[in-house]
This record gives sequence, C-alpha cells and structure tokens, in this order.
Amino acid sequence: MTFIAKTFYDLRATTLEGDSIDFNVFRGRVVLIENVLQNRYPHRLVVLGFPCNQFGYQENCTNGEILNCLKHVRPGGGYDPGFTIFEKCDVNGANTHPVFSYLKDKLPYPEDDPVSLIQDPKFLVWSPISRNDISWNFEKFLIAPEGEPVKRYSRKFETIAIEPDIQRLLRLTKN
Repeated sequence: MTFIAKTFYDLRATTLEGDSIDFNVFRGRVVLIENVLQNRYPHRLVVLGFPCNQFGYQENCTNGEILNCLKHVRPGGGYDPGFTIFEKCDVNGANTHPVFSYLKDKLPYPEDDPVSLIQDPKFLVWSPISRNDISWNFEKFLIAPEGEPVKRYSRKFETIAIEPDIQRLLRLTKN
C-alpha cells in the first residue's frame, strides 16, 4: 500500500538540482502544481513542476537533461523556468510519488472533468490502474495557503483560466 501523507506540509520532494525540499517552506502560500508552466507569478504564489514520463513517454530526458531541453528545445528560445522543477517521478501506479498519492487522495478527480480517463490502453503504462489516476500531462492541483488542496483541474483546463481561483486564494493570504 502506498503511504499517503496526513498533510501537504508532511511532504517533500527533490529538485532537478538534487535539493530536497520540505514542503513546510510553502506554509501560508498558494501552491499550484503542474507538469510545465511558462509564466512568472507573485511571491505569494509558488509554482511547482513535476516532470513525468508516464504519458506517451513524452518526458524521456534524464533529470540532468530536462532544464537544457526546456532552454534549447521545448519550448526553447532560452526559456528559463521561473518556478521550482522537481525530479521526474511517477504520478500513477505502484511507484506513485508521495506528493501525488496525497493530492489524488484529497482530490480524486478533476473538478472540470470528473469522468475522463485515458481511453487508449496502449498509454496505460503503469499498474495498478485506479479511477483517481492522473489521466495525462498538465493536470493541475491548487493548494490553499493553509496547505489544503482545493481544486484539481484536467489537462484540458487552461492554466490561465485558474487565475480567478488563484486570486481568490491570494486575497485570503493578505494580512
């Protein structure tokens, strides 16, 4: 059985640079977790990127190659992410990273698409398969300042459309 953290702040993950980050550092801040993002955000919003190769093997770079790939290939043009990118991990199956075990336990399906799961079985490259699995890259999880996951968005939900939810949570963090 997969360990599921009791709170978001019990979690930790390792960045591409090899630094282990204790999620307690994000207390009191709004957190958005997604595979890839290309925007910069205010200080009170933390964006965390977790590459994954479980969806059509689209992230086949090694951890050491990911930043160079972003900079020179996809999206390229000297792109430098303005957010923390963690080591590539599994988000589904027997080796699910604890961050995603926790998030999927708290938010079992995307609010905007509660029924979709991968339709083509050749893309189901993990086991066991569960209904709360992440169905493809770019699913997003929004975490409130007190560490409670508040929304899960499908891959089809554009990141820019999350802004009203982010703004609402940011207003809650003002003293």
